[in-house]
Amino acid sequence: MIRQSTIDEAIKTLFENINFTNEPKGLYDPLRYMIEIGGKRLRPRLCLTTYSLYKDRIGAGILEPAAGLEVFHSFTLIHDDIMDRSPLRRGVDTVWKKWNSDTAILSGDVMCIDSYSRIMKAPRKVQGEVLTLFSRTAAQVCEGQQYDMEFETRDDVTMEEYMNMIGLKTGVLIACAAKMGAQIGGAPKRDCDLLYGYGFNLGLAFQVADDYLDAFGDEKVFGKPIGGDIVNSKKSWLTIRAYEKASPEQAERLTKAMSMPAGTDQEKVAKIAAVKEIYSELGVAEDAQTTILELNEKALEAAAKVCKGVRYERLRRFADKLIGRTK
Repeated sequence: MIRQSTIDEAIKTLFENINFTNEPKGLYDPLRYMIEIGGKRLRPRLCLTTYSLYKDRIGAGILEPAAGLEVFHSFTLIHDDIMDRSPLRRGVDTVWKKWNSDTAILSGDVMCIDSYSRIMKAPRKVQGEVLTLFSRTAAQVCEGQQYDMEFETRDDVTMEEYMNMIGLKTGVLIACAAKMGAQIGGAPKRDCDLLYGYGFNLGLAFQVADDYLDAFGDEKVFGKPIGGDIVNSKKSWLTIRAYEKASPEQAERLTKAMSMPAGTDQEKVAKIAAVKEIYSELGVAEDAQTTILELNEKALEAAAKVCKGVRYERLRRFADKLIGRTK
């Protein structure tokens, strides 16, 4: 099994030396910017982690596909930030804010194309199944984003619908990373499928944690303004859970609070405070933390069917780091 320190160094080197086309700079500079502002690199890290369960060294056929996962994720962030009008990402200006929306759209498009060129460099023996997995995942991520936008104008979104949406928007790409690493590592189909389940449940836990942190996190740690979902009247896990638990009077208050204007900084502060007050009354923050832990346990149940001992511990530690920010 590959050492954890070797994986860490490979990730560091991979993204320090990643290359994009130079000209026109107006198209490709945003790509370099998105990679340079960093991030957890959790998708390529997970890809290399599951690969490491079956290999003793990092081969050439894993690094570019792993990078492709991060490039694709960065593309989705560029477009998400345009749709949400988010001014900050990881504590700095988003691409549309730094350049403009048109540039951000076009640079996001070419970033998506670049991700495919990297995924194509998977070993020939598994190239077809890797591309099939990635293409299906890419479409599912777009489906999830569409549901997310549609939910903004609906007052009757159920928790089942919401979990399906975040499964598509977030869960499938993390699941894809887990399965792709195993595929390239030569794992049997059963292991690949179990690792997909491991990644999918981690992805759900990660998104519920993201929703929780959007309302109750520390902006310096979270990397973007707290309360963004509330300001934009977006349905989050917290919103859905609040409506499930609310009395008719509390539900009416929540609806009014979510409808408050947020055009000025003062209005944003007031809206966030009004919604969080109802969240606190209903205990939805604690409910979110419980759900995160339950989803994490499901992920680890799948991992336990794949491997034992030090290999299982590697998957457990990865999961713990992923949701540790909500503890």
